[in-house]
Amino acid sequence: MHPDRETSWTPPADAKEQPRQVRRILKLFRPYRGRLAVVGLLVGASSLVSVATPFLLKEVLDVAIPQGRTGLLSLLALGMIVSAVLSSVFGVLQTLISTTVGQRVMHDLRTAVYGRLQRMSLAFFTRTRTGEVQSRIANDIGGMQATVTSTATSLVSNATSVVATIVAMVALDWRLTVVSLLLLPAFVWISRRVGNERKKITTQRQKQMAAMAATVTESLSVSGILLGRTMGRSDSLTASFAEESERLVDLEVRSNMAGRWRMAVITIVMAAMPAVIYWTAGLALQFGGPKVSLGTIVAFVSLQQGLFRPAVSLLATGVQIQTSLALFQRIFEYLDLPVDITERERPVHLDQVKGEVRFEGVGFRYDNDDRARPVLDGIDVTVPPGGSLAVVGPTGAGKSTLGYLVPRLYDVTGGRVTLDGVDVRDLDFDTLARAVGVVSQETYLFHASVADNLRFAKPDATDEELRTAARAAQIHDHIAALPDGYDTVVGERGHRFSGGEKQRLAIARTILRDPPVLILDEATSALDTRTEAAVQEAIDALSADRTTITIAHRLSTIRGADQIVVLDSGRVAERGSHEELLERDGRYAALVRRDAQLEPTR
Repeated sequence: MHPDRETSWTPPADAKEQPRQVRRILKLFRPYRGRLAVVGLLVGASSLVSVATPFLLKEVLDVAIPQGRTGLLSLLALGMIVSAVLSSVFGVLQTLISTTVGQRVMHDLRTAVYGRLQRMSLAFFTRTRTGEVQSRIANDIGGMQATVTSTATSLVSNATSVVATIVAMVALDWRLTVVSLLLLPAFVWISRRVGNERKKITTQRQKQMAAMAATVTESLSVSGILLGRTMGRSDSLTASFAEESERLVDLEVRSNMAGRWRMAVITIVMAAMPAVIYWTAGLALQFGGPKVSLGTIVAFVSLQQGLFRPAVSLLATGVQIQTSLALFQRIFEYLDLPVDITERERPVHLDQVKGEVRFEGVGFRYDNDDRARPVLDGIDVTVPPGGSLAVVGPTGAGKSTLGYLVPRLYDVTGGRVTLDGVDVRDLDFDTLARAVGVVSQETYLFHASVADNLRFAKPDATDEELRTAARAAQIHDHIAALPDGYDTVVGERGHRFSGGEKQRLAIARTILRDPPVLILDEATSALDTRTEAAVQEAIDALSADRTTITIAHRLSTIRGADQIVVLDSGRVAERGSHEELLERDGRYAALVRRDAQLEPTR
């Protein structure tokens, strides 16, 4: 890992990017444009129906009641009831469709981000906090729920209602309409200012939520609890979390209160507009202006009240869209992460893999940084099919990195690694996954049953295949003795099992996959001597008839290797068999003597 490096990749922000970002957001809805068209029709129909009600009311007040036309009055009243029913039905249908579309868009985003992260190289995860990744998927995409499920419909619905209502108001009396809309430009300007303010605060809030999620993930994992308790840091960790939470409280309050007073002024002014209309109409009648019938005034005020709700909602939607741009920007950052390990357009597929592995002039630097010292430089090694290579050397010599180049957890920055003569970068991912198995010191088990953990390597494996693999890994008897046998839940990260038991489960999982090439990355370095012996038996069974590359810390496990390579500062310092290297009395012999001195203390 490289703690001196940045913890996440962040592209430069630019306000000019907003139009492109908006177009990109709209593209998310493109697969559902048919359903959105239906929503648009429902919105239009609902707006027309709701606008009709004031005109019916005008006829009631100006014609039906004054002239005593009971039949007309009944028809107009029935029309108002039908209008209300249709408007409600249309509203329910458009909510159902728009919510479904919104949830599908969120599903697409979550899947796209997860899939992108699955394609990232190991280097990305060594420099990015797990909680940060989880926060992007959970908090950021979750925070967009209201935007993608209802905002689009709300925008179309309210815009349609506003336009239809204004047209109806002009049809009733254009002079009163002008009075009603005088302050609208000012309201739009205020709402844009509020939206920009909330967008900035939202960006800060989401970063703080990500930091807090990372703290929770690290400190409340099994390993985190063990470390905190044994180091006596539980209280300080709680205090640190409280500080993080306090900062989030401040940002949440600021986010919710940003522009509230300005939006409240808009609400007050728009609520007072009916009084202004009554006052304007009254003065016009008193001072000989154009006469306006009582029905027209009541219908106009009704329309104005109908305009009030969608207009305020439209302004609020604009604020919400600007706020959500910050969330979309964070999601797009992950979707735009450069994937440095990709599959060729026409990759090579191998049906049968013999298992010859070659390192030809291999060099490697993290992030291709020419200024940094190379991790590996000029490595030339060949492992024939079924052969065994052991890689030893001091910490930081590049041993694990060399092994991880074969399954393409990293890609070489110089030279090439071949499998059966084909550059691994030219192979398809399926061939590599089938051909190369990795057993590392860091054994990862899911919080699931033993059987589920084993079947992760081969989902269609039968129970007998599970037992056969477990026997080969020297772990079947232990599993069978458990109360629930292979249905026993291993616990978070496998903490219900000892280190040796977890390692043998990992070996059984690899045996089940049956790869022709095996990478053993210090698979026994953390085990005591007795457990190491049991695990080594399982490894010997796993290594039989396979090409094996062993990254070794304890030299007792690799003396029978066909070839031993000693790495120092990323270069091959020595190579040969165990006996040959001892005769040379060089670096390898010194490592053997060091091991012999440490042996009694294990």
